[in-house]
Amino acid sequence: MMEIKELTRAEEQIMQVLWQLKKGFVKDVLDVLPEPKPAYNTVSTIIRILETKGFVGHTAYGKSHEYNPIVSKEQYKNFAADKLLTGYFDNSVNRMLSFFVKKEKIDLKEADEIMKLIEKLKDK
Repeated sequence: MMEIKELTRAEEQIMQVLWQLKKGFVKDVLDVLPEPKPAYNTVSTIIRILETKGFVGHTAYGKSHEYNPIVSKEQYKNFAADKLLTGYFDNSVNRMLSFFVKKEKIDLKEADEIMKLIEKLKDK
């Protein structure tokens, strides 16, 4: 499996659109982006960077390119979660959970459900 690289916020925003569209031309991506919309050339450049990073592929129709994600949203989500866990919480799910509970991003019921899921995974 290829090594996944971290995305900038702008790259991630473009990937979110491509994951949603499944495939599209630069103008299709531009149509989905919120106002104020970036310039066409900006979106085009970011998509080409994503292609260089191995996130996006394309099909050429003459001079037009239709882009599609190569890395799935699920693959990137796993990469980002692992990076968060190892980079900020010393690989401790417990520390990460308590952080989100303290920030009031997770209520006790959700925390309980998450702990049950973790216990199920341990049993496998």
